[in-house]
Amino acid sequence: MKNKQNDLKGTVQRIPENQIYLNINHLNDGTYVLKIIHKNKVIKETSFKKKK
Repeated sequence: MKNKQNDLKGTVQRIPENQIYLNINHLNDGTYVLKIIHKNKVIKETSFKKKK
């Protein structure tokens, strides 16, 4: 069985602070990769594991 890669994209309204919050409560358990992009270039890439 092949794993499908799901690319999710979204936009948010401008937040006056310089902070971004990522709520992972509803993600399935597993390993995730977070990529921060600026001007179509990845400037920061980090991975994390979601456990029960």
